Amino acid sequence: MNDTDLRTMVTVADARARARLADDLVRAAADRDGLIDVAVGTVASPIGELYVAVTPKGLACVGFDDQDRVALAERFAEGLSPRVVASARATDDVRRQLDEYFGGARRRFEVTVDHRLMSPFVREVMAQTAKVPYGEVSTYGAVAAAIRHPDAARAVGAALGSNPIPIVLPCHRIVGASGKLTGYAGGLHRKEFLLRLEGDPTLFHG
Repeated sequence: MNDTDLRTMVTVADARARARLADDLVRAAADRDGLIDVAVGTVASPIGELYVAVTPKGLACVGFDDQDRVALAERFAEGLSPRVVASARATDDVRRQLDEYFGGARRRFEVTVDHRLMSPFVREVMAQTAKVPYGEVSTYGAVAAAIRHPDAARAVGAALGSNPIPIVLPCHRIVGASGKLTGYAGGLHRKEFLLRLEGDPTLFHG
């Protein structure tokens, strides 16, 4: 390797380092000044790393670790804003509450929700689902009846499956009419874990 090649490598490495620094400074300034459209962060949990997205309107997404992050980013760009920035500060409150929930110290989330990734029907279903208390369950049919669509249990199931904010909006508390654990976008193993965590007395007698 001659001196010219070495100088070229140093220059490229320096340019990349400066670009990363500039990007970090821009992100930090946006975070500090509250100019982030979509802030994202991660939190470790017993059911895998969770990926959260927060906007000025509130919590917009809780994603599981096996969800496609690129697909989520595309969904944010279409439904929220293409300006997505990793921010520990903007996501800290949500991440702290999730930690408390999994640690058994929290039974109710105190967060504002950004509903923009939900259709009007999904919003209606999730509003009813949010009324199911910690440690209890309801059924798809009961939710359908409560929103005055008694024949829409299957549609309720589809709406719950598209819930972009699982755990916080507790779609895991909705079970089949027989008590069977059916239909959870995060996988039935996660649904069972969450219900066991909450200690529902009507389930898991075996």
